[in-house]
Amino acid sequence: MELAGKYGLVLGASRGIGRAIARKLAAEGMQLCLPWFDWPASVQEMEAEFHGHLLLQADLRDAEKVRLMVKRIHDEFAGLHVLVNNIERGGMPVVHGAYHRPINCEQWQLEMDTTLHAKWLVFEACLPLLQQAEQAAVVNVSSIAAITGRSGPAGLLFSDGYAVANRGVSSLTENWARLGAPTIRVNEIMLGLIDTRHGTGTRGWNLLSEKEQAQLLEHTLLKRTGTPEEVANAVLFLLRDAEFMTGAVLRLDGGFILGSEDLPAMPDGVL
Repeated sequence: MELAGKYGLVLGASRGIGRAIARKLAAEGMQLCLPWFDWPASVQEMEAEFHGHLLLQADLRDAEKVRLMVKRIHDEFAGLHVLVNNIERGGMPVVHGAYHRPINCEQWQLEMDTTLHAKWLVFEACLPLLQQAEQAAVVNVSSIAAITGRSGPAGLLFSDGYAVANRGVSSLTENWARLGAPTIRVNEIMLGLIDTRHGTGTRGWNLLSEKEQAQLLEHTLLKRTGTPEEVANAVLFLLRDAEFMTGAVLRLDGGFILGSEDLPAMPDGVL
């Protein structure tokens, strides 16, 4: 799909991964809506970089706020071709501890409302605009927490609620691909340890011991964390180039899921 001159909605552009995605799509010539809710210092940076695009404040967990955002997109863009559903909130066990702590009394619901329900609210509200386009594409951004849960070395970074919410994202991806076909392609990028999200540059990563960090990297076949720019490249591929792909999950984890199993030496055989 040609992106120049098209309209897109990118969630989470006030922070690392979303910012890299927005930067990549703007460079392709897209006009973007970039909603934000918190992180005021990051928002100021985003406003300075994306002057001329539509920036607005919206709590995307609130159905009415989502409706008003989409109305604004309709009024100013009169259409929508791309939705990058990059919204999440996950408490890291190494930071937050267990759910039963009084300070975490709302944490489970926050993870579900932000990581899963907000994605659903935004897609449902955007669907009529996406359906009006000759071609449209949606990318859901999820996490390998959907596969690992709170097991292995990643259990220090992935909470139970966050893992459950991310497992639900793949169900939405498949259902929306059916619903949107043939004009709307819907795919998913499942992220591993990415800088600014579960990798370096996060409070959780910095709280890990050197040994715990090494275990996570050792568990990753490529022996490093990923970058927001690598995520943005993958999003661009799904939007612009993967025109025969829909309902698929692209795992961008450096081989973390495969890293728990080694290949044994080939036996000599008995024949």
